[in-house]
Amino acid sequence: MATGRTHRPATRSRGIPEATVARLPLYLRALTALSERSVPTVSSEELAAAAGVNSAKLRKDFSYLGSYGTRGVGYDVEYLVYQISRELGLTQDWPVVIVGIGNLGAALANYGGFASRGFRVAALIDADPAMAGRPVAGIPVQHTDELEKIITDNGVSIGVIATPAGAAQQACDRLVAAGVTSILNFAPTVLTVPDGVDVRKVDLSIELQILAFHEQRKAGEDAAALDGAVPAPAGREDSRAERTGRTGRTARTGRTDQGPDGDVPAVMPA
Repeated sequence: MATGRTHRPATRSRGIPEATVARLPLYLRALTALSERSVPTVSSEELAAAAGVNSAKLRKDFSYLGSYGTRGVGYDVEYLVYQISRELGLTQDWPVVIVGIGNLGAALANYGGFASRGFRVAALIDADPAMAGRPVAGIPVQHTDELEKIITDNGVSIGVIATPAGAAQQACDRLVAAGVTSILNFAPTVLTVPDGVDVRKVDLSIELQILAFHEQRKAGEDAAALDGAVPAPAGREDSRAERTGRTGRTARTGRTDQGPDGDVPAVMPA
């Protein structure tokens, strides 16, 4: 089986857009589930729903692969699995090193999905001398002093960084100097790399912050809906119109949620 250093995916040379490349793993996951259930064919609508995209976008993405399906039949599941796997470079063995074997690094080492998706954890590396030789997921941890030799001996081109933020750039620099050209970064920091090196960042705190934004927005919408549903007290239906009819602005009432000018909230959204 070929190693990651001798063969590289042809997606860029074939002009496949990055947005399409980012969706290919979603299609592959959905197709793999269908294959495991021995489903022979799938329509674009069914596959798009399983992957969480619309069918028009899916058909456009597949056109870059030269796969258009058969009208009235759909797409051949096994052939699409092969096509996408080949395009993503998953028909070969990709040795990977994980640098930083704390809680997160150990969890990544124990992740069983690497092997089934074409990735082999070749080595676990940590700067703590006390970690050297300690087995994690059946693989002995090696000290960072051995990093360059490990990269060369295993033909590694993909590195995973799971170090604290302060150590991430140094780990990145050493990986790149040793020949690694693709990095998956779990450290909460932005890495600087030279041209020709690809970095994908995974930041769980950012994802949680985005979810918090959506939760806050939903809560605000719910509160606004409830506020709009509260009936006005009897005999006061025209009170707001009376307050705003002459000036077009709410009258100053001295409420504590108003700003110093009376008509602007004291606390504005960021």
